[in-house]
Amino acid sequence: MTTLRAFTCDDLFRFNNINLDPLTETYGIPFYLQYLAHWPEYFIVAEAPGGELMGYSAVVLMLCMFTVMGKAEGSVAREEWHGHVTALSVAPEFRRLGLAAKLMELLEEISEKKGGFFVDLFVRVSNQVAVNMYKQLGYSVYRTVLEYYSASSGEPDEDAYDMRKALSRDTEKKSVIPLPHPVRPEDIE
Repeated sequence: MTTLRAFTCDDLFRFNNINLDPLTETYGIPFYLQYLAHWPEYFIVAEAPGGELMGYSAVVLMLCMFTVMGKAEGSVAREEWHGHVTALSVAPEFRRLGLAAKLMELLEEISEKKGGFFVDLFVRVSNQVAVNMYKQLGYSVYRTVLEYYSASSGEPDEDAYDMRKALSRDTEKKSVIPLPHPVRPEDIE
């Protein structure tokens, strides 16, 4: 049986099977430790019965954004307080079991409890499997962010979709009204 539990420092040395996927954004250990220290309730891991890590998510709730490896952020006065999914990743051998959906559900519940108006995330435009999964979970494209992801080996930078899902606090669903034009990374608050 799969166990969902809080991410621990020891997990940083056990999640290479998840993080080495080419579509997974990876970060340095200080980045993960910062999330773990500031937003431990948003840093969740799925563990197989044999102790192998199956996937993780991190979310932060602040006054601007929220993530699966994430946080909460934004302004309450401007109705921008939200959860932002920083990372959601499932090891290839454990995909298509509903783990990503379960991790997202947990993060949305936390964001609801923290009083967020919406949950948002960034995803590569080319990652249609993830885009379609998020759409099935109720997310919609709010805006396109030009050249958000840095490329490697001489490839051009890649655009991202900023996808959002309104929470119950956003009764008029203002947070998910799509912007008509793309933005640049430096235009994001």
